Amino acid sequence: MPHRTPPPAAPARRTRATGRVTLADVAAAAGVSPITVSRALRGERAVGHELVERVQAAAAELGYVPDPAARALASSRSSHVAVLIPKLSNTLFVELLDAAQTTLVAGGFQALIGVTHYDAGEEEAVLRSFLAHRPAGLIVTGRDHSAAATKLIEASGVPCVHVMELDTEPGCYSVGFSQREAGRAITQHLLDSGRKHVAYVAAQLDPRTLERGEGYVQAMQQAGFGERVFKLQTPEPSSMALGGQMLERVLKEAPDTDAIFFCNDDLAQGALLAALRLGVAVPQRVAVAGFNNLPGSDQMLPSLTTVATPRREIGEQAAQMLIKLIRGLPVETPNLDLGFQVLKRASA
Repeated sequence: MPHRTPPPAAPARRTRATGRVTLADVAAAAGVSPITVSRALRGERAVGHELVERVQAAAAELGYVPDPAARALASSRSSHVAVLIPKLSNTLFVELLDAAQTTLVAGGFQALIGVTHYDAGEEEAVLRSFLAHRPAGLIVTGRDHSAAATKLIEASGVPCVHVMELDTEPGCYSVGFSQREAGRAITQHLLDSGRKHVAYVAAQLDPRTLERGEGYVQAMQQAGFGERVFKLQTPEPSSMALGGQMLERVLKEAPDTDAIFFCNDDLAQGALLAALRLGVAVPQRVAVAGFNNLPGSDQMLPSLTTVATPRREIGEQAAQMLIKLIRGLPVETPNLDLGFQVLKRASA
């Protein structure tokens, strides 16, 4: 009978149509059960050191990557936290996100980032997508959500922390500061410096911007200047170029204006550059103030008076609060007010 060469060994079996290496593949290569592989990779103490090394070697050889979705289904708990922010191009939210991610990683979690572009429909879509993956928790920007988004959050049963604003409703958790009070404080600073015709200039017009405007109106009314309230607002995205254009419009439409509170620093920075170009003296002809103390504001000519907001601290504290909620630990201060600071510089 002729000698037959045995066929080559079959490659590791793939149980998924995608060809992804599975837990069963690692178990077969290591000569153990799938549950042992799972326990070894999780670092459970009941699994011996030698066995852990064997499983890890098999996983490395096969290029195995744990499936977080499968793990969440098996344990009813995910290692991911969904974080929803309006924009990634805004330094304000990048700093908040960076601090939150650092804190989450230290607590054994990873952030799933969703960008809503200040759009209620997009926020709902992102929430539906993320909640389908059973995240351990949610961090969402603001407290002004559509009825559908609010229902999704409540029905999910997932712990949620709101950031940048305070939510005092029973059962709600938030980390931020009073946007209205911050708007009132910077306006009051302009009034205290002797200005009597203060204007408010705003773009984007998200709920936080509108609350700053309410603070502006409150300060003007308390000073007896309610009839001098002047707002110039547009739903356009905030930018330096837009700030320069709006400065020109204010001086044209309300020539008595002697101070302008811009809702964001990029608008105020653009206004300062436009004032240099047009020969408008700041602060002699018109004082200029911004909001958020964005990078570069202290380097403007003149340096920009603004409101410093604690976005890194907000991200860190929100993540810490959420981790406590996920672990069932008590939260002493459900609505944490981190405050703000008026930075008085040369422009006002």
